[in-house]
Amino acid sequence: MADIKRFRNIAIIAHVDHGKTTLVDELLKADDNFDERKGLEVCAMDSNDQEKERGITIYSKNTGITYKGNKINIVDTPGHADFGSEVERVLRTVDSVALVVDAYEGPMPQTKFVLKKSLELGLHPIVVINKMDKPSARPDWVIDQLFDLFVQLGASDEQLELLSNPIYAIAREGKAWTNDNDQQKDITPLLDYIMENVAEASNDVEAPFKMQIANLGFDNFLWRLGIGRVYQWVAKVGQEVFITTNDWVERKGKITKILTNEGLEKVEAIEALAGDIITIAGIADIFVGETVSSVEWAEQMPPIHIDEPTLKMEFLVNNSPFTGREGDMVTSRQIRDRLEKELETNVGLKVDFDSGDYYEVAGRWELHLSVLIETMRREGFELQVGAPVVIMQEVDGVKMEPMEKVSISVPKGDEGSVIAALGKRKGEMTNMMEDNGIVTLEFMVPTRGLLGFKSEFTTMTKGEGLLSSSFEELVPFKGAIEKRARGSMISMENGKTMAYSLFKLQDRGTIFVKAATEIYEGMILGESNKDQDLTVNATKNKKLTNVRASGTDEALKLTPQKIMSLEEAIDYISEDEYVEITPLTIRLRKKYLKEGERKRSK
Repeated sequence: MADIKRFRNIAIIAHVDHGKTTLVDELLKADDNFDERKGLEVCAMDSNDQEKERGITIYSKNTGITYKGNKINIVDTPGHADFGSEVERVLRTVDSVALVVDAYEGPMPQTKFVLKKSLELGLHPIVVINKMDKPSARPDWVIDQLFDLFVQLGASDEQLELLSNPIYAIAREGKAWTNDNDQQKDITPLLDYIMENVAEASNDVEAPFKMQIANLGFDNFLWRLGIGRVYQWVAKVGQEVFITTNDWVERKGKITKILTNEGLEKVEAIEALAGDIITIAGIADIFVGETVSSVEWAEQMPPIHIDEPTLKMEFLVNNSPFTGREGDMVTSRQIRDRLEKELETNVGLKVDFDSGDYYEVAGRWELHLSVLIETMRREGFELQVGAPVVIMQEVDGVKMEPMEKVSISVPKGDEGSVIAALGKRKGEMTNMMEDNGIVTLEFMVPTRGLLGFKSEFTTMTKGEGLLSSSFEELVPFKGAIEKRARGSMISMENGKTMAYSLFKLQDRGTIFVKAATEIYEGMILGESNKDQDLTVNATKNKKLTNVRASGTDEALKLTPQKIMSLEEAIDYISEDEYVEITPLTIRLRKKYLKEGERKRSK
């Protein structure tokens, strides 16, 4: 690969679960240098532990394959709107995008988001209609929906050109074909289509070296890494360079190492030509959007704009009675250092370190923040987080809030409860369709209205509903929204929960803890059936006597408890509650543990 001088760069974009990473697996297998003896694991690009467990892509990743003497750099991007900042940055490094769309679902909210970013950069999308093996596949309808979406987003005639001749694929079987070539054998028709329709990267040998940083990495030995595309001439190890910030401030640096992508591996190189996407080391303070050049005051590349965060949460030291039992990292300084390290690579995140007793962490959406929290707990941190709060903006003196476009698919018969629930959350239904017993609903809902809704949605649809959303626009503040209509069951005692007490309490609400669980005063044990908090004693056991009578010793039948995941816990809590997070346990608690303190705070 070191001798290759022809490059084509393409990003794979799509709504979540439309088959991006599976498609990349098949493209990797089509590499001229692929070793079949080594094989390839499923969703090989999802290398992060959480990506494997959740079955989603969280971080954008680069790979490179050789095909017919060319190097094709492929960027696998996330499908969740929470990680939109990962998509926005990498689109600057490519010459085209492959827009993967489900053959039945068609374009979804995140499809619109990533497509809009691509069209704004002038890229010409290649359309891949995936999952053609579905019995309900309707490719012609999908093409019509895509055409409407392209036009709505202001696509040019040139950008619409490839829509008339899409690629059809069954990614999990490694098959692709076009209308002109309907032989369903392997994935090579897609690669040939890329070679034909994606322009070869140009290289001006007379111009000085220039590249722009689009992504960041971190290595324990190399420290901070800059990832980006070489736009002019050649990058060399040991080269003295000038780095220009987005504010036109210049500083000097030196490239100490160059890494290029060969399949799933990063390989050291002495130099890298224009058109290649590389990783450089040696510039400890490199940042996204900065221009790196071999000459002073080189013409700066257009700045990379990243959308502002939409949610913020309080991160603070765990001060519950159980602090320090399960984690090693418990101090405010350790949490601060970890958040500062996260800012090195997670550019979609913002942290206010001067908020007082807590750190205010802002991100794109709940999943974006919960991935960070889960990573920290796996590293041995103990911390508490508050309820997510939507970030409001002021435009011309008017308080504005973000609105989300929400797409929901539910079995027929469940749509009524969904419409009623979102109506209470200031949602406005914009479209409703029915097909084969599945009702598709589209809403415009304030971002605040979706907080805490996903767990409620899962319950009301018995797990059979699909919900996705993406940011649409800023609108004037819609007024107060009640996040939760029910109160919490709060422990009044320290000790261990007793099956007898839980049996008596389960008629009064939903229980979150199992029997023989150690609890403390102020800890949340469940959700009350009423609209107010309920203080209960779950440590009381049945009093034993010498008298035995029929019916007094019946077996206790406990309803299965609802054990909260991290996302569910963050969704559930109100403004006066915290989620206590340790490496082993997730607990819910009131901010004020004593009942007297809670009354005074109100």
